Amino acid sequence: MPGENLTREEARQRAALLTVDGYEVHLDVRSATGPDTGDGPRTFRSVSTIRFRCAEPGASGFADLVAPSVTAVTLNGRALDPAAVFDGARIALDGLAAENELVVDAQCAYSRTGEGLHRFVDPEDGEVYLYTHYEPADARRVFANFEQPDLKAPYTFSVTAPAAWTVISNGAQDGPDEPVDEASSLRRFVATKPIGTYITAVVAGPYHVVRDHYSRELPDGTVLEIPLGALCRKGLARYFDADEIFTVTKQGLDFFHEHFDFPYPFGKYDQAFVPEYNIGAMENPGCVTFREEFVYRGKVTRSAYERRANVILHEMAHMWFGDLVTMEWWDDLWLKESFADFMGSFSQVEATRYTNAWVTFANQRKAWAYRADQLPSTHPVTADIHDLEDAKLNFDGITYAKGASVLKQLVAYAGRDAFLEGSRRYFKRHAYGNTRLADLLSVLEETSGRDMAAWARSWLQTAGVNSLTPQITCDAQDRITELAVLQEAPAEHPELRPHRVAVGLYRREGTELVRYARAEVDVAGPRTVVDGLAGVERPELVLVNDDDLTYCKIRFDEGSLATLRAHLGDLTDPSPSSSSRGYPLARALCWSAVWNLTRDGLMPARDYLDLVERFAGAESDIGVLQMLHSCARGALVHYAAPSWRAEGSARLARTALAELRLAEPGSGHQLAWARFLAQVAVTEADFQLLRGLLDGTARIDGLEVDQELRWALLAALAAGGAADGALIDAELARDDTASGRRHQVRCLASRPDAEVKAAAWKRVVDSDVLSNALTEATVAGFDQPGQRELLKPFAEPYFASLERVWRERSIEIAMAVVRGLFPILQDDRRTLGLTDAWLAEHPDAAPALRRLVREARDDLARALRAQECDAAAA
Repeated sequence: MPGENLTREEARQRAALLTVDGYEVHLDVRSATGPDTGDGPRTFRSVSTIRFRCAEPGASGFADLVAPSVTAVTLNGRALDPAAVFDGARIALDGLAAENELVVDAQCAYSRTGEGLHRFVDPEDGEVYLYTHYEPADARRVFANFEQPDLKAPYTFSVTAPAAWTVISNGAQDGPDEPVDEASSLRRFVATKPIGTYITAVVAGPYHVVRDHYSRELPDGTVLEIPLGALCRKGLARYFDADEIFTVTKQGLDFFHEHFDFPYPFGKYDQAFVPEYNIGAMENPGCVTFREEFVYRGKVTRSAYERRANVILHEMAHMWFGDLVTMEWWDDLWLKESFADFMGSFSQVEATRYTNAWVTFANQRKAWAYRADQLPSTHPVTADIHDLEDAKLNFDGITYAKGASVLKQLVAYAGRDAFLEGSRRYFKRHAYGNTRLADLLSVLEETSGRDMAAWARSWLQTAGVNSLTPQITCDAQDRITELAVLQEAPAEHPELRPHRVAVGLYRREGTELVRYARAEVDVAGPRTVVDGLAGVERPELVLVNDDDLTYCKIRFDEGSLATLRAHLGDLTDPSPSSSSRGYPLARALCWSAVWNLTRDGLMPARDYLDLVERFAGAESDIGVLQMLHSCARGALVHYAAPSWRAEGSARLARTALAELRLAEPGSGHQLAWARFLAQVAVTEADFQLLRGLLDGTARIDGLEVDQELRWALLAALAAGGAADGALIDAELARDDTASGRRHQVRCLASRPDAEVKAAAWKRVVDSDVLSNALTEATVAGFDQPGQRELLKPFAEPYFASLERVWRERSIEIAMAVVRGLFPILQDDRRTLGLTDAWLAEHPDAAPALRRLVREARDDLARALRAQECDAAAA
């Protein structure tokens, strides 16, 4: 739609012209209930009153609104013709005064895509649930506003809704419900502090609510009181472990108050777990929203609880990094996301029971960053964001995980105390305001005494990932004469950065591979000598970046790599009396390093899978194990030579079954191996076992086959052609819930049948009948590794449909389709040629769309290179 894609320059001009003093927003959502008629979009009434000043009286401007219709527009008491001033995305404002009041009465549309005000009907009981999600710019789908992060203002919300509903917003409710009619009431909420449009929020519906309270005495003797709330759908109430959520919440509030020296500024702290959410969570102050999959319906591993705790703490860190102090424009999105990602793990390790969070960070979050940083779309942590479509795509592994990794390096470079003191000054200096990179660097220079400008140029303003490789020479007595670290950079991003690293030396002691020496060094330039290790006994393994202080790809000398091939699993946990905490992390780093070697086509996929086959069963960290499962499947599907896939599949399935039978009954490891077996099952014997577990004729001691595991088993059977539609529908009858329907849709689309694939394609590509969650489930089911030939006919239609999909669908749905249906399983030169031809023939396609296709093309080309490496190993 013209005008919907706000540009950075337009935002700058408007910010120079306008100052927003406040909003009053009233939403009437009574229309959310009642049957769907199918006559156009279902709408609700939205009335916005905006008070703002203009630096140039007489000037023109515009407000943002995406809505089916506008009933009335009044500017400074003057009625404007909606047909003349509203184009579907913007409201033209002419002849502005020094002080202005704009009132917009509109009919806005409920969303089915998770953008704006999302409406969900629970199939279990027919209840309706609403919630908002805006980032980066979907508040304009709910109320008229100035949709950019640097026009912060206080907001006063009021909502008319069914009287039986719970309604929450950013602020606490202001007074009792006010009856409107027999069935509905008006709720008013206290004004917020100045915040950006994208973090305002409303959640409404018959939610199950649990209440708690947090209090803390502040340094000045006053007591801070924070009411806590946790919400989920009624259908999930029996699974809702609110006590665990509140425990992590309180631990986080303690940690951030202790370290930030700025009291939580937003009053209450509600956390709502909502259906069909597009992302993990959103940091709306006082009204944080999470995807309801964090309410676990079945048994999950400890790593799932750890991940949820990390997300809770990540969003809490945003209350300071992002909500209190906000980036000026999306270029500096990292000023909130990188910090929240770092602080999530930092606070987890220091304040909760999840003390292995840095292991998870090294093994999972960094894997995301390394992949993103090697794509053709990689960008500096501080990005160049021209418009809102650019911004949407920049919620990526660079902004989150690389940025967090860089901050971890910054803490090593500047010092922990200097970093935290810099953060405290940053909050106090810029509270309720907007900042740029320079604002943060200035306080860090004050507290650390380091040259932050030079550091930022290398780490924040250049793209690409460096590789660090040890180079070692020893004398005749097997003593190190020189150990150096070689630094390399890709040709397209040649920056060699300063790295503060630890270099660890390992040797075998009995059956274990243990660290016996360690030195820290500032790596600079192409070659740096580690003076602190000269004269030390020759190691069997040199681990550059031990303790994971910096962001880099770890490489190995030949001797170290040989040691890993033979003894990777022998990098053991320290004894309880040991002061070292490096070994679980060291093992995770080595697993990450060999995965990067595999992705880069430097280690054959079959060698990586051999390591998994021999050592994954002994992996003690459940998060690392589950990451190994994911990587092993990826290596087999994408990086193994086609001629070896059948053998590799059989070996991986045998390994999964053997480890499942060996795993401790009832353990998280047993559950992880059971789920992995379902993912890699290939033989009739595999499927017979899965069917037996599903129907109760087979049993593995300690393995509880709950409803979520049942769906995992059924998904494997469906994709393998061992479950028909009747069996899938029967399972839905057992679990006719929102979660069950998502699983059913995925299973149905997974079946190896040409008509099934054609129908799934039509539902996703040629119509918009599916919600965001069901679109995601259909796409996930459509693309099955064992169905390459069946999916072959869809490669050319994919490219033919791209521009239409991008034009006709919301950006959230379009991104899911473009990413999810790219023919990555048609991994041959023909598909690469089709991709190159589309890029060549569509130079004027939307830049965000071209970026997605270029990223997919890069994944395909990487897979082909890795397959060549694996084939050569034969």
